[in-house]
Amino acid sequence: MTGQTAKRVLIVEDEVLIAMNLEDMLNDLGHEVVGQATRIELAMDLARESDIDFAVLDINLAGKKSFPVADILSERGIPFAFATGNGPEGLMDGYRDFPALQKPYAQADLERTIAQVLRGST
Repeated sequence: MTGQTAKRVLIVEDEVLIAMNLEDMLNDLGHEVVGQATRIELAMDLARESDIDFAVLDINLAGKKSFPVADILSERGIPFAFATGNGPEGLMDGYRDFPALQKPYAQADLERTIAQVLRGST
């Protein structure tokens, strides 16, 4: 981990293998995954209640968009990045300025995005 302190992370991802891979990458970077959600309802609950430092949000969760989760995190002042197979084009108006990880992503991409997200929250 390059100059970052360990952070508590929420993963919102409906593809189990992608979520597991993301958790492994985050752990390798020295972060702790404290919550995972595969459904929008659980993701919203965790976004409201969890003690987290940032989140990675898959945009499309089983056909539902994760933008309500992003809204909750924004209201709480918790930074996040989107993860999408569609790139920034998958972001709707109002969310286009938020960082987006292009799937599939490498650990270096994740590390760079986390640094960008955390810089923006200070």
